[in-house]
Amino acid sequence: MIRSVLLLALLASPTAAQDWVVRADTVYTASGDPIDGGFVKVSDGKITGVGSGRGGGGDVLECAAVTPGLIDLSVRIDTGSFSVEQSEETPIELNVADAIDLFSYRWDRELKSGVTTVLANPNDRAVLGGLGVVLKTGGGPSLDARLVKDDAVLRASLGSAPASGNRAPRGSRPSSFYFRRPTTRMGTEWVFRKAFYDTIAASKDAERRTGETDVLARVLSGELPIAVQGWATQDVRTACYLKEEFGIPRMFVDAAAEAWKEPDLLVRSGAAVVLPPFRFEGQTGVDGAFMAYNTAALLQEKGVTIALSGHGTSDVGMRLNKQPGYAMRGGLSFDAALAAVTINPARMVGVDNRVGSLEEGKDADLVLWNGKPFEPSSSVIGVLLDGELVLDPRPNDDE
Repeated sequence: MIRSVLLLALLASPTAAQDWVVRADTVYTASGDPIDGGFVKVSDGKITGVGSGRGGGGDVLECAAVTPGLIDLSVRIDTGSFSVEQSEETPIELNVADAIDLFSYRWDRELKSGVTTVLANPNDRAVLGGLGVVLKTGGGPSLDARLVKDDAVLRASLGSAPASGNRAPRGSRPSSFYFRRPTTRMGTEWVFRKAFYDTIAASKDAERRTGETDVLARVLSGELPIAVQGWATQDVRTACYLKEEFGIPRMFVDAAAEAWKEPDLLVRSGAAVVLPPFRFEGQTGVDGAFMAYNTAALLQEKGVTIALSGHGTSDVGMRLNKQPGYAMRGGLSFDAALAAVTINPARMVGVDNRVGSLEEGKDADLVLWNGKPFEPSSSVIGVLLDGELVLDPRPNDDE
């Protein structure tokens, strides 16, 4: 018990601010051209300088390359069924922040692999599952210490997940709240559409307003983006059609493995895409979806905004820092691959004022590499989070 209390006290204690100068053979800012022989200066948890030369004014870290901290909008670290209200299909007002396990070892695993910012969402067992939050993968045991943006997105889910376990009470007496709609993809779409039509009606009749319609009104106004899970072709199509039907300004389709089949529809609707982790066999195992090896390159060429994700995997070879390399093998350019794990996801959820690129004034989230990022022979050797060194690239003299 005493050890636990001491551990919590240590975790809660702020670390002393430290100034750093990260010198790299190449600085990849994700907001401009690479800087050869450059530096990034860090002070009080913020980036205070980026340029060519050696810099000065702090402890020095050296590496072959430095990039912004990686951002994953589909980290999928949740508490399972505890992270979504299963007694209804549209718990829109609930916030996943109330069900996040900040002490999970999985956060440290992400952080040490270079992922510094993530979108945490409710589990996908509801059609409209509630609100997601953007947070840092480290920084302390309290949500306030790690929160980047509250109420960052409304989470929605299409496909088989929200209907799983539901059943129609034909000829039998309901014995649980799972005797309900939806039981099919058609039913899932009906629940989604009804919620938005109720919101439109509430905008014309104040007596019909609820907390749920107020949240959906923010989606319709463009204030709040909506993240819609849709692995298979029919679900990607449905998401695009719903976006067009209701004029939803900001939507991205998460885990859109078969987006490569509908690039023109995505362009027409203006929906962005978060791709699932690349699988060498192509088949994802979810809703029978198959992701072609050149999906990222095809969508990028068509003009679709893309982000890559790692889904919080424990497989070292499948984490987010490896996904750009796989996408590049499919034809994606290095610059586009870098953007897909940095500035693109930051813009999708409206946190690009703080993270996503190496610019003065932004959070000092940096990843240090021992070679050109995303190459098979390159690895993450150092990580700074809000200016704190959490993975030290310097050799340990005691070993």
